[in-house]
Amino acid sequence: MDTNRELLAKNDPDLYAALVGEEARQSSGVELIPSENYTYPEVLAALGSIFTNKYSEGYPGRRYYGGQEYTDVIENLARERACAVFRSEHANVQPLSGSPMNQAAYFAFLDPGDTVLAMDLSHGGHLTHGAPVSHMGTVFNFVRYKTDPDNEGKIDFDEVRKMAIESKPKIVLCGYTSYPRDYDYAEFKKIADEVGALTMADVSHIGGLIAGDAMANPMDFGFDLMTTTTHKSLRGPRGGMILCKKEHAKKIDKSVFPGLQGGPHMNTVAAVAYTLKEAATDQFKQYAKKCLTNSKTLAKTLVEEGGVLVTGGTDNHMMVLNTVESANIAIDGKEAEKVLDEVAITTNKQIIPDDPNPPLRPSGIRIGTPAATARGMGEAEMVQLGQWIMDTLRNREDASYLAKRKAEVEKFCQGFPVPGI
Repeated sequence: MDTNRELLAKNDPDLYAALVGEEARQSSGVELIPSENYTYPEVLAALGSIFTNKYSEGYPGRRYYGGQEYTDVIENLARERACAVFRSEHANVQPLSGSPMNQAAYFAFLDPGDTVLAMDLSHGGHLTHGAPVSHMGTVFNFVRYKTDPDNEGKIDFDEVRKMAIESKPKIVLCGYTSYPRDYDYAEFKKIADEVGALTMADVSHIGGLIAGDAMANPMDFGFDLMTTTTHKSLRGPRGGMILCKKEHAKKIDKSVFPGLQGGPHMNTVAAVAYTLKEAATDQFKQYAKKCLTNSKTLAKTLVEEGGVLVTGGTDNHMMVLNTVESANIAIDGKEAEKVLDEVAITTNKQIIPDDPNPPLRPSGIRIGTPAATARGMGEAEMVQLGQWIMDTLRNREDASYLAKRKAEVEKFCQGFPVPGI
């Protein structure tokens, strides 16, 4: 009998060729985009399973369709494992991705026009944290705090407290998509309590590092709710979760369904359940800690090679290289991303705090270690990658150099197989 993969190759060779091409691209290059990772073979199996066929509107024991005995099993597994891993009283595992996850969290507690105190986009916040181009930025009133670039990117909590007192937010949100430091959750909780606001942490980038006990957990500080994607550092499928106190469970569940979504993707829920089983293991804890060690080593190497990092370093899995100010480079992030792509090192262009350049031609690139760490790379490889990045950007006009470097990177990658391929 033909396998599903063989059937695809036979019946849609164009689509199959793209799939094979992507496998080759991922295997032969180094993935350093902080929001990307390699998932487990078991997750790929669950995503391609017959749970794709099942409609499961509602929640375990309260569905709107029949035939739910096995969907209830996998969703309960995912919820129970999420609560255990993140030390949370309740978990909703149905959000389809990160943005709808945050939208559901907002609508659970806010009316249009209500205020949220969140991080400014150019200082590391996410689009859903109130960027004017996001629908959330038009529905709710986001007041945005910034970091201090001259003080290692630290947050001035006296200023945050002042903003909270003046704006009277219903939610105080901490979370980021491009901030290389950790958060002082106790200070955010203290300010939120003072003004009577709920505390929310969007830990989409560092969810896996929290699950692996490599970084602090906001739920340990009494936060009302925490959102996280299930891919990125958690190494699962593309999806989202909302963790919260038991007192907020009904509002969160109602906001996700029927408030924002219809039927959940049960193949993804099954994959999330497996991901969370892995996240509870000692092996995953070692992986999370190794992501941080690798990140610090890569950041140190970039600085030693003349790189200028936003915040001066990193406390997590990512760093932002200011390509405009780094020694002997002086190019924007768009060009830097393109040059590194040419030698099979994948990064992404990134705005820096109060960037004078537009978002599609920003002043930096964002670099992270979760995917490289998942392939088994360690500190020695991070030193090599840091040197290659800086050398490549400095020699970007030399076509022969770029060809030689790409060959070296591809040979290097042969020693680190991609999980699942």
